[in-house]
Amino acid sequence: MRPELIVSIVVATAADAETKIPSFATVEIPAHVYDGGWEHFVGGGVAVFDCNGDELPELFVAGGSNRSQLFKNTSSDKISFTIDTPDELSLTGVTGGYPIDVDSDGILDLVVLRVGDDLLFKGNLDCEFSPFSEFDFQAEDHWTTGFSATWEGRQTLPTLAFGTYVDRFDPNGPFGTCGPTVLYRPEEGKYRKPEHLEPGHCSLSILFSDWARNGRADLRVSNDRHYYVNDGQEQLWAMEPAPRLYSLEEGWMPYSIWGMGIASRDLNGDGFPEVYLTSMGDQKLQVFDSDVDGPTWRDATYEKGTTAHRPHVGGDGRPSTGWHAQFGDFNNDGLDDIFVAKGNVEQMPDAALYDPNNMLLQQRDGQFFEASVEAGIASMSKSRGAAIMDLNNDGKLDLVVVNRGSELEVYQNQLQTGNWLMLDVVQKRPNRMAVGGFIEIETSIGRQVREITIGGGHASGIAGLHHFGLGYDELVTVRVIWPDGVEGDWQAYTPNQIVRVTR
Repeated sequence: MRPELIVSIVVATAADAETKIPSFATVEIPAHVYDGGWEHFVGGGVAVFDCNGDELPELFVAGGSNRSQLFKNTSSDKISFTIDTPDELSLTGVTGGYPIDVDSDGILDLVVLRVGDDLLFKGNLDCEFSPFSEFDFQAEDHWTTGFSATWEGRQTLPTLAFGTYVDRFDPNGPFGTCGPTVLYRPEEGKYRKPEHLEPGHCSLSILFSDWARNGRADLRVSNDRHYYVNDGQEQLWAMEPAPRLYSLEEGWMPYSIWGMGIASRDLNGDGFPEVYLTSMGDQKLQVFDSDVDGPTWRDATYEKGTTAHRPHVGGDGRPSTGWHAQFGDFNNDGLDDIFVAKGNVEQMPDAALYDPNNMLLQQRDGQFFEASVEAGIASMSKSRGAAIMDLNNDGKLDLVVVNRGSELEVYQNQLQTGNWLMLDVVQKRPNRMAVGGFIEIETSIGRQVREITIGGGHASGIAGLHHFGLGYDELVTVRVIWPDGVEGDWQAYTPNQIVRVTR
């Protein structure tokens, strides 16, 4: 990894506090379509990660009934990709993917979600992959639509969780036949037999998060009430030796939605993550209540301007269907924004058929406003998975969107304002990517706190550089709180560079 990458940026004056709307250009890429029957109405994800060591992230894209493909990154100033899929990754039945360094060897591995057996691939040199054989990972045949991972205690291997949807083998299905969340916990360098967290309520997104800042990541599950029919709800599993669900008495607030995706980010610098949940009919921004001694999030959707419950352009007034959600600072002003991928499940008459994606930009007062049309990303395709990541290391967040029944979309951010910093955080021990740790950055507008996680979104994961917008600050201080709670020293950095932070 290069120690730094300096990029010249034309900036406005610091007095100019108006929220800038970024402009995106559509990137011409080889055609790829996620498609298939009812088992691929959901899913359709992308994994974004560098698999050949050239410091540029590749795309592994689910295909559903079509074959999954690997897009090699050939970008310079202009983003470009070429298809170069190894035989091991040319698969049918793929719903999504998540990069992870399972064996902490510094080469990213890949979890592949499928309608069928899920796969755990070891990353080798030059984007070659082979099945892991040494850890006794016992794949199960499920309709898998969610994934998350964390490192528990002193384990050398990550705990893996797979969220499953409808049990397609149940003759009484599909309604009321939800599959379990499948948990793989390691023991002495091997994986134990998979454990089923039940009841399962048809998960479409899951995320390990240390919401309480106590050093333990619990597992949040977002479920689709369309299929669990009765007595289901969103879930939060306490990851004790025997996992259990949090209760109302502990502060968990039960509610049921058509849950599709989870995004998590601390928006106010208090150290505790807010969440954004996508659904059919409503999207929820929930603010963590730090005054309650328990896992309590309160709806702030209308108060913050993040409703996104109906199409904002196109004339279709029926409710929206949200899928992937992700936080990121698109305009480098030091405030996290929200992207939401939208699209009808197929031809559901009670939901909008023309349902553009959302870009909700955050303002200094904590309010959000819709900007996807002006930014050039208000696609009317049936979007599913997505990823926000800098694809050419120029300090600006780009966008990848997977669509059902139409071509993959890639957008290049052409922003010409705002400073940035990108961090490569590593530790030379198990859990090399420091999953479960926190990054803190002090800027003139406050503290940014970022939890390092794997999971969430909708069938889509990223791994690599952590991007921070800095506004017009010319010097910022940074520290990492490592997964075991050890606090790194504060370090000062000038903006517009890539920095490796090594434990």
